[in-house]
Amino acid sequence: MTDDSSSAAARGPVPPNPVRLDGTDRALLRLLERDARTPNNALAAAVGIAPSTCLGRVRALRAAGVIRGYHADVDPAAIGHPLQAMISVRLQADARDRLDEFVRHVSRRPEVRDVYFLAGEDDYMIRVATSGTVALRDLVGALNSWPEIAGTRTSLIFEHHRAPDTY
Repeated sequence: MTDDSSSAAARGPVPPNPVRLDGTDRALLRLLERDARTPNNALAAAVGIAPSTCLGRVRALRAAGVIRGYHADVDPAAIGHPLQAMISVRLQADARDRLDEFVRHVSRRPEVRDVYFLAGEDDYMIRVATSGTVALRDLVGALNSWPEIAGTRTSLIFEHHRAPDTY
């Protein structure tokens, strides 16, 4: 399995026209989202196509940027980081020309799980996992000490539920 952890900005803009997906493509995506380690022959059998056709379709979905990578869903609590939070970040007005730099900087923090670039009052939403409240407080303090940051708001995550398949 590979992991594509590059930022959205590094991948470039979203294509103007979404990729056209048929029912078979959508079924393959649903199966891969549930378990990216599903063998090709099992995927093919599940959607009723030949393994060679399945392999070609998955490769085409990857080449078109529909499948961006394959990821392990790691439980933060199982690795000693049971406290998760969302941190909303507003950048200073003069930091807007350094968005990629900000993303690279914040993504280096081991507590950071995801970084979302937003429209609206806040510029970023950062999902983090820490060992506890002291570590979270220290992380928020470190973020607020960066001159690029105008302010933060922190919300604790009590539970996380993955949305049902939508393809």
